[in-house]
Amino acid sequence: MNHIFDFLFSQYSDYETTDIVLEIVAVIFGFLSVWYSKQNKLLVFPTGMISTLIFVYLLLKWELLGDMMINAYYFCMSVYGWYIWTRKVDATHVTQISKTTNKEKILSLAIFLATLVFVFIVYKSFDKWNGWVAYVDTITTAIFFVGMWLMARKKIENWIFWIIGDVISVPLYLYKGFTFTSFQYLGFTVIAIFGYLAWKKSLNNKLATA
Repeated sequence: MNHIFDFLFSQYSDYETTDIVLEIVAVIFGFLSVWYSKQNKLLVFPTGMISTLIFVYLLLKWELLGDMMINAYYFCMSVYGWYIWTRKVDATHVTQISKTTNKEKILSLAIFLATLVFVFIVYKSFDKWNGWVAYVDTITTAIFFVGMWLMARKKIENWIFWIIGDVISVPLYLYKGFTFTSFQYLGFTVIAIFGYLAWKKSLNNKLATA
């Protein structure tokens, strides 16, 4: 048991107590954000913004540029998503859950490819393109960028991107030495699966009554 504990948490012996507490707080608010997203509640955005701001600080400090950019982007898209989710599409209704249009699928592909190029340039510029982790970071960043954009637009397909990115991130963050964050993504995976099912049920009910 001690060997397992040491494997999971020994890296924290070199961390400042403040950073450990901040990571735990960010994880808690991250869980809350994903849970509120599953529930289709507006609180997804303020809780997510708190989590991402903390992670931007920590990841910049730890020189994890790809992860830092993901969280900075999350914050910006949370502002955008907050606006979209509360925007009235007519006199009595705000933006509803829907499927991606063909135009949005093309834009999703463009965001994915543009993110790959952007992250590669950043990593090369800061001399961080030095191993397989950089490749995985680049791909997961692109996946999460698309997922966040689709969530901000209240598209059901956002959950598919979250699930794929979360599954990859669990072992990735464990390898990087961020055990609490790895556990967070494990929880995210489970919530994302139920989130997709909940949104699908809501969308089907909407179509049935249309």
